[in-house]
Amino acid sequence: MSAAGPILEVEAIQAFYGTIQALKGVTLQVNQGEIVTLIGANGAGKSTTLRTINGLMHPKAGKIRFEGQDITTTPPHQIVAMGISQSPEGRKLFPRMSVTENLEMGAFQRKDKENFKDDTERVFEYFPRLYERRTQKAGTMSGGEQQMCAIGRALMARPKLLMLDEPSMGLAPVFIEKIFEIVVQINKDGTPVLLVEQNALMALDVANRGYVLETGRVALEGPAAELKVNDRVRKTYLGEG
Repeated sequence: MSAAGPILEVEAIQAFYGTIQALKGVTLQVNQGEIVTLIGANGAGKSTTLRTINGLMHPKAGKIRFEGQDITTTPPHQIVAMGISQSPEGRKLFPRMSVTENLEMGAFQRKDKENFKDDTERVFEYFPRLYERRTQKAGTMSGGEQQMCAIGRALMARPKLLMLDEPSMGLAPVFIEKIFEIVVQINKDGTPVLLVEQNALMALDVANRGYVLETGRVALEGPAAELKVNDRVRKTYLGEG
């Protein structure tokens, strides 16, 4: 898909947990129309990068721009209102609320409540399984169904950028394939995606470009197709000899 300039620019960010430096100058960008993936081992700084973008953490140094606007120190609720929505690692649904109520929570900051029904229908088109389960308590669904609900909830905010944190974690292979098919469809329908994923092979299959994070630094970057055949990536992340 042709890219039309960056929607997100992350520039040399440094982030700390107490005295421990988690990010050591991470630079990346997501262009309009792209799926960009961030891969790396556990503890490499992938989720921390998302936390600095969505405002849950503020970097000690560096800049984050969204649609050209500096959001480095913007509070999380304002970042959501500007158009960055995230499906978090571990899904974090409201387990006692129904699927429909969870989706409603994704739209609670929106002013245009009249479009709510259209957006719910769009989520149900992506995830027919959620329509079948719409009155069911989210906590009683399978892991795969809960992941669909978490992505659906993020879409209810009508994001200009969708961030997905480990969407395949703990899922059966059949669900993983389905989730990634839908991620591709969401992107084709016009939403750029920043995807953090342990399953490097699946991530590089669907992404346009990728960044490999190692101990808080970008070790490699490039077109996903090139990263997939890179010897270092294949040995370290794709489990090939």
